[in-house]
Amino acid sequence: MQKIRPCLWFDDQAEEAAAFYVSVFGGDSHVEGVMRNPGAAPGEAGSVLTVDFVLAGQEYMALNGGPHFTFSEAVSLTVDCASQEEVDRFWEALTDGGEEGQCGWLKDRYGLSWQIVPRALPELLTGPDRARAERAMKAMTGMRKLDVQALLDA
Repeated sequence: MQKIRPCLWFDDQAEEAAAFYVSVFGGDSHVEGVMRNPGAAPGEAGSVLTVDFVLAGQEYMALNGGPHFTFSEAVSLTVDCASQEEVDRFWEALTDGGEEGQCGWLKDRYGLSWQIVPRALPELLTGPDRARAERAMKAMTGMRKLDVQALLDA
């Protein structure tokens, strides 16, 4: 078990969300286990309380905690993409039923915020050519899904 594991609070869609995320990331992603409500927690006895799952080797917990809390953009998950094809695949999958945001940000169908970031972007923004970094930043601010070639051309 990793030392720090994010817990994602859902109303009652923890199992559905974990299965969706596993299907999006594939590979080293899987559901590890489901804990059912023993009856002492809020909700129906026997209903799903938590789901432990792994996305790309990172452990998470999904909690059916009820409608008391919802996701906000204050916390997001960042996906490092090696290519435009990866950007496109994750963007398409995670915006299905969700909504696009600016600068590579999106909200999925559960309201969780994601940043779909091509690996080239941090390299452009932190590279020694400050004028190029400024052009890349300006180009990015005009995009929703990030376009690697347009960022490189900026």
